Amino acid sequence: MRTVAVLGGGIGGLAASYYLCQSQQVTKVVVLEASSRWGGWLWSTRRPDGAVFEHGPRGIRPAGAVGRNTLNMVEDLGLGEELLPVPSSHVASQNRYLYVNQQLHKMPTGITGLLRTVPPFTRPLLFSIASEILVKKSENPDESVHSFVSRRFGKELADMAVDSLCRGVFAGDSRKLSVRSCFPPLFWAEQLRGSVVLGMLSSSAAGDPAAGPGAAVAPGPLAQRAVRESWAQWSLKRGVQSLPESLTEYLRGSGRVQLHTDAAVKQIQPSASGWTVHLEDGVVSADHVISALPARALASALPSSCQPLVQQLQDIASVTVAVVNLEYEGSILPVQGFGHLVPSSEDQALLGVVYDSVPFPQHNRPDGLTTRVTVMMGGAWFHQLLGGAHPASQEQLLSRAVEAVRRHLGVTAEPSWSRVCLHRDCIPQYFLGHFGKVESMRHFIRTHELRLSLTGSSYDGVSVNDVVFSARTAARLLGTT
Repeated sequence: MRTVAVLGGGIGGLAASYYLCQSQQVTKVVVLEASSRWGGWLWSTRRPDGAVFEHGPRGIRPAGAVGRNTLNMVEDLGLGEELLPVPSSHVASQNRYLYVNQQLHKMPTGITGLLRTVPPFTRPLLFSIASEILVKKSENPDESVHSFVSRRFGKELADMAVDSLCRGVFAGDSRKLSVRSCFPPLFWAEQLRGSVVLGMLSSSAAGDPAAGPGAAVAPGPLAQRAVRESWAQWSLKRGVQSLPESLTEYLRGSGRVQLHTDAAVKQIQPSASGWTVHLEDGVVSADHVISALPARALASALPSSCQPLVQQLQDIASVTVAVVNLEYEGSILPVQGFGHLVPSSEDQALLGVVYDSVPFPQHNRPDGLTTRVTVMMGGAWFHQLLGGAHPASQEQLLSRAVEAVRRHLGVTAEPSWSRVCLHRDCIPQYFLGHFGKVESMRHFIRTHELRLSLTGSSYDGVSVNDVVFSARTAARLLGTT
């Protein structure tokens, strides 16, 4: 008989608890969340008039084992009828833009796009792809994303496309982020096949590291439908916050889970039976702890006997992102697509703009034509440009976002509605050697026989799919010990 304490009530902690409920060896799960709400960065505003605005993740990809796994969970939670799929043929899937040299440029797609020179690039991308096959394999155990792409595909692609991609996905600096941890399929394709292009073409086999983790996840009916209909991404009718809400409802109805908000973990101490978790106003005894806390938050709660683990946890930094939701009256976009990203050479503070109304028009206000966009700012550059000794106010962040929409998209109107959210330390940064740190931490836990599991976005991937899959792995490993 086991009691498991799950630290953190974001999507990682809730998903871990969901999977623990499927284990016969776990009799009680106690979930401890420091804030007053569940779901972490999965956060949606639902206005009374029907409009929905996302302050965190918005579209979730169905691809790969981790995508199938999330869809299987969504189906089990009864959310199938709530899905808003976006097929790969949709304009939001086809059109993605870069803002370079004060102009929007559509990223090349299809064979035609690869064969001709498409600004801002100075030569056809096919040249970079064809020559990549001839590049010698690196023997280094890790490399920065920028260095990897520069070496294999050329500096231009690294400076513009991949620099922007890292800012869009990780809000991070491609010159510091690890290719092995941020884009494992690219790293393993080179290591196993000697070429990214050849490796990606042959990485569909289950168990191939280039195919990603858990390649053998069986697709349920919903995941099969996603393949059949060629979904590129999906959301939910009432916003992605519906996912943690449904998980919370499932856990409440399980009869095995205790859910506690406003329950910040102050310290965890080893005990004869496992752990004693100290809160502000009491203690929780547990046979095992699954931590879905940010790495540094867990570091501050661990005892001094775990000092080597504490140090490595403290080494995993996170960045702050300002998210500004804007609504405009009428149809104001000069182009149709998912949105545009901005390379660091263009504007370090501004990461990109998402055209929310294009992929998910269902989230628009039902009466009258409106356009919703989201401006992302800061990330790895937040402290230097927007924080520091004189941090930008919400009014200044809003003004900067509106100005970006005006300059980038030619929108002269003022927004009819806005909301500014400052997400402090929201995206962990997987710097060079991250994989080694994570391996070392888990080795310390095993060799010291600590009844502790690490999950959440600090370790095995920052996407919703990665975090849910990491939670599944942690819960199932616990169920087999």
